[in-house]
Amino acid sequence: QVRLVESGGGLMQPGGSLRLSCAASGSIFTIHAMGWYRQAPGKQRELVANINSGGNTNYADSVKGRFTISRDNAKNTVYLQMNSLKPEDTAVYFCNAFLQGYSSGGPATYWGQGTQVTVSS
Repeated sequence: QVRLVESGGGLMQPGGSLRLSCAASGSIFTIHAMGWYRQAPGKQRELVANINSGGNTNYADSVKGRFTISRDNAKNTVYLQMNSLKPEDTAVYFCNAFLQGYSSGGPATYWGQGTQVTVSS
């Protein structure tokens, strides 16, 4: 079994910063990519940022220059540093990992349970 556990969400004023963490654990052979998605009330889940095993990153236009994704391969952990937060960043943030487990079969995608980020004065 594979488990993704997020932490670091909360309430922050506009212009502030938060750092999200997501640790993957369980029967993991290799993690190809990890990322963050978010879902605001009444909206579809959207990609925020992702990073592959080589360190290549991809960001949504709405967060470029404000958010930074990073990864610690030794710890199977991905981080999202969020600066200059805006009210429109308010959402539930989900961690995502595309990985190969030790069990038979090809790589699969796993999700965390989500962490709430609220940006409000």
